[in-house]
Amino acid sequence: MANLAVPKDALTLTGDVKYYEVKADSGNTVSHGFCPTCGAPVVAKNSGMPALMFLRAGNLDDPSWFRPAIDVYTASAQPWDHMNPDLPKFPKMPPMQPNP
Repeated sequence: MANLAVPKDALTLTGDVKYYEVKADSGNTVSHGFCPTCGAPVVAKNSGMPALMFLRAGNLDDPSWFRPAIDVYTASAQPWDHMNPDLPKFPKMPPMQPNP
């Protein structure tokens, strides 16, 4: 899935979001936010990066401007997933700088 990171303070969510928490490879908690009515994935947050929220790019009104910067979890990529060869690749999640 394509995600974009945005500052939490710059994001306004309207309506209800139901979160499902999982443990990340890093040991952090990742909270996946879904629409409680239809179940569509909307947003995610990571306890190791509390100042950021991660939006599903496909949910944007106009996703055409979105440009991925890296490919992660390439170790589990499917053979039909043709990634941009010019982007940096990481077999798992790369180390991230924590933010306050």
